[in-house]
Amino acid sequence: MKKKVSIVICTFNEEKTIENVVRKCREYNPESEVIVVDDGSKDKTEEILMDLNKEISFKNISLSENKGKSNAMVVGVENAQNEVILFFDADVSNIKKEHFTRLLNPIIVEDAEVDMVLGMPSETQIDYRINPFKSLTGERALLKKDIEPILEDIRDIRFGVETYINLYFQAHGKNVKYTLLEGLLHPTKYDKTSKTKATKEFISEGHEIAVTLFKNYDLIMKRINNSFGKQNKKIQDSIKKFQGELNDKIQTLLRNNG
Repeated sequence: MKKKVSIVICTFNEEKTIENVVRKCREYNPESEVIVVDDGSKDKTEEILMDLNKEISFKNISLSENKGKSNAMVVGVENAQNEVILFFDADVSNIKKEHFTRLLNPIIVEDAEVDMVLGMPSETQIDYRINPFKSLTGERALLKKDIEPILEDIRDIRFGVETYINLYFQAHGKNVKYTLLEGLLHPTKYDKTSKTKATKEFISEGHEIAVTLFKNYDLIMKRINNSFGKQNKKIQDSIKKFQGELNDKIQTLLRNNG
């Protein structure tokens, strides 16, 4: 028997794309629960969602204050009824049914060996094949029971949320699968706003990600070492590789954010 899915869409000032995203999520997933969390939008997003909710069924949650993506994600999970959570960005376009199939199929089957699926939009500014931050994608499917223990940990870390979730899953030996979402278009901040504002937002997000890495580095490494102890050389080599990758990410963020 396949697991049931709750799709969580977190949105903030996405009046141009939110209607299409919600429609596609509902059209391609008629049996899934769809939850939209509007994180205090100041544009017409709230109005669009209210009108759309009269036409199609989805859980519409409007937050009075903007508290960041991580809080919106937590609110979405807290209101989800099903076993699998699929986070889906509110600003993507060219959405196809196969995108949901690739994200969900590995995890919804009864004896799934995958704990989290990360979807990489193919149409981004940085080639997905060499993108060092592909693991920070907003398109991800995971089991609700796996994210519930860390909801309070991630509530207030804003754009560091994907980094924390990834580290947490790696620390607990979870099986993470990457999949390409061919044709899915994810705009950059420079496509959505002025260069000055986009640069400021990019630096701010990079700072939040770097802070998340710094704050949780020792904790994550301690958890990994406690889990594996003095086991065989292959596992120890894997730990060293993970340490190296984490250090590389920190250094890259530092270079990009001054």
